[in-house]
Amino acid sequence: MRKLPTNREGINKPLWLLAEITYRCPLNCVFCYNPVDYAKQHQELTTDEWLSVLNQGREMGAAQLGLSGGEPLLRKDLELIVKEGRKLGYYINLITSGIGMTEARIKNLKEAGVDHIQLSFQDSTREMNDFLSSTKTFDLKNKVAKLIKQYDYPMVLNCVLHRLNIDHIEEILSMAESMGAEYVELANTQFYSWASLNKKQLMPTRQQLDKAEAVLKKFRDRLGNKMKIYFVMPDYYSTRPKKCMNGWGNVFITVQADGTVLPCHVAGMLPNIEFANIKDTSLDWIWYDSPGFNLFRGDSWMKEPCKSCPEKENDLGGCRCQAYMLAGDAALTDPICEKSPHHEKMVKQFVKDAEKISAGEKPIIFRTDKESRRLIKEKDTCSLNIEESRLFEDGVVASSDKSRVGSI
Repeated sequence: MRKLPTNREGINKPLWLLAEITYRCPLNCVFCYNPVDYAKQHQELTTDEWLSVLNQGREMGAAQLGLSGGEPLLRKDLELIVKEGRKLGYYINLITSGIGMTEARIKNLKEAGVDHIQLSFQDSTREMNDFLSSTKTFDLKNKVAKLIKQYDYPMVLNCVLHRLNIDHIEEILSMAESMGAEYVELANTQFYSWASLNKKQLMPTRQQLDKAEAVLKKFRDRLGNKMKIYFVMPDYYSTRPKKCMNGWGNVFITVQADGTVLPCHVAGMLPNIEFANIKDTSLDWIWYDSPGFNLFRGDSWMKEPCKSCPEKENDLGGCRCQAYMLAGDAALTDPICEKSPHHEKMVKQFVKDAEKISAGEKPIIFRTDKESRRLIKEKDTCSLNIEESRLFEDGVVASSDKSRVGSI
């Protein structure tokens, strides 16, 4: 039994629990935020282990439960997990591609207690939607959108924007309106994980962004609150960093498919940090006492220019993962910040260079089990560039070629 600290004052309770219940997925999206090395040797948490996670999170004060993946519908026990979450009093958000959703399934999930479903599209056209996911799923997604409305859920549509689809923003919003979407999240690609591998091909131009914002304003002016549209700017066009996850270990807690607990989706790649696993200890200890969750809490860890910056309370130095990916040190200022000595080279210059990249200059890497295993092996043989090699956990071993992801 681990000894509890004498003082936990100043550490907030977690409010948002994200359960990444599987990394199996029928889609192969080029911008997926799942770890690049998700096809490592690992065992998914069992039903009972996930129910324990939900109970522990609720006891600690978590109120919002996100169920994601991969594709959560691939878990046959999804309804059992939802039912437990409803019994405990969570507000439950299912984040899905829609693939695997049938009328029987949505009926069961409604009865189990799902509060709202966030459905992802890759584009407004069948051709681009299916290309970006490397699947033929556009028609299936449209059927699921109708089921969501039929079962009286608020329509929450998500579409990740990037160079290859941002020019279709008017068509995407028109599609959302025709579906009766109440909420639309147009999140410009954040360049982590698989999106980082494809950054040169996915980085939009300034001209594209300006055009997209003009279209967005037109729709907002016309629709008002009838359809709420959220537009997340790409970091690379900013001069101020975002407060990562509203602060490291402050609100948000992620439990990966294998039980590893993280302060954000991709923190597992940060070197020299051992993040605990729920199979070995309690969620309470991990949140309050583990070295990984306390490493970047508050501001005592900050270096200059963050340490003396008057804006530090607003952004807490930005994203620790982005600082590591671009500058090689998770304790440095996020290079998105114009005060960072890495801002000019790693951000502004990259944007300039990306505008010169032609569509076929570098092949797009799709998120597949085969690619994940290949990349793990290339990392081991030092065949990747420095920035790419920073996307992997230390000591990861690829699962065998024919094994199901999530099974050793």
